[in-house]
Amino acid sequence: MSQLKLTRLFEEFFHSEKAGGLILMACTAFSLVLANSTWSEGYQHLWHMPLASKPLEFWINDGLMTIFFLLVGLEIEREIYVGEFSDVRKAMLPILAALGGMFVPAAIHFALNRGTDYQSGFGIPMATDIAFSLGILSLLGSRVPPMLKVFLTALAIIDDLGAILIIAIFYSEGLVWLYLVLSFVVFGTMLILNRMQANQIWVYLVLGIVLWYCLYQTGVHPTITGVLLAFALPFRDGGEQSPSYRLQHILHKPVAFLILPVFALANTAIPVSSDIFQSMLNTNHLGIAGGLVIGKPLGILLFSVTGIALGWCALPEGVKTTHLLGAGMLAGIGFTMSIFITLLAFADPVVINHAKVAVLLASLIAGLLGFLWLRLILPEQGKETLMPEASGH
Repeated sequence: MSQLKLTRLFEEFFHSEKAGGLILMACTAFSLVLANSTWSEGYQHLWHMPLASKPLEFWINDGLMTIFFLLVGLEIEREIYVGEFSDVRKAMLPILAALGGMFVPAAIHFALNRGTDYQSGFGIPMATDIAFSLGILSLLGSRVPPMLKVFLTALAIIDDLGAILIIAIFYSEGLVWLYLVLSFVVFGTMLILNRMQANQIWVYLVLGIVLWYCLYQTGVHPTITGVLLAFALPFRDGGEQSPSYRLQHILHKPVAFLILPVFALANTAIPVSSDIFQSMLNTNHLGIAGGLVIGKPLGILLFSVTGIALGWCALPEGVKTTHLLGAGMLAGIGFTMSIFITLLAFADPVVINHAKVAVLLASLIAGLLGFLWLRLILPEQGKETLMPEASGH
């Protein structure tokens, strides 16, 4: 059995994410209700209101989400240096699970939509919403083995890294080479400052803003800035005085309680009409739903079991194969990340709105199935500890 590490920073990350997940659920419900009420027109207009020549929605999706990706990048960096990914054998299980959870859903969507206008949506079911999945897991309370929380978190982080790579490779527009060169110069400057032991966070943040602008002008999606900035920031020994640690600590709550809820409010303002549900059987929506609800748990379980059988990895302490299936179901909650990729995959607002509904419905089904499955197979902690005593009477 592999013994996974539960660091204080991870505990803080998990608790902020699970609370943020519950807030996300409330924001989504609130947004859908408003978008289908008498205030619908004004509510939708709010997100398209111009701000510095760009709609408010742009600053949320391309600006605030860069901060979210910065936090994800910092978490990945910490896991590589001192966490789960610092030991290849321990890291192999969530890595294999994440690869399966990306490949199988993408294959399902691509198989159904190859050669159609929806083919570009193959990246939509590949993603996992960390906050939502951990929020659902937290509802099970003390039933959940601590190592299952670590596994799902690591899996979701790798999923997000995969989504970032997909965005960079497949969803970037034609490149403007001048700004691409400038982007390399700015990023190189940050790396040099890191080597020179420069620890002032504000210097890296200012350069990060410049890098964001250059990448935006380049045609590469500017949210990639967040991950590049995370790896440029000095990690040093990873202690509490480390710039990487301090910024990660600062960002946890704003991301969980402000940025992701605002993203949910802005991107779930969807007027639901009868034609949306009538179109749910088209290949794009079937690919999204099939990828998230079926492809995710299937891919995660298949790749995990194969890795264990080949001796590449082992189950964490207290975690069973059936638990991995439940985690796979929860990983099918694509929500914010899937919606984010939807915005990049399609240009037609009607197609985008219909795909968003497919993501929401699939995420709801995946979350419900995961919750019910884990509730069924995980014993209540009190009952588990009392059973031996009861048998002795």
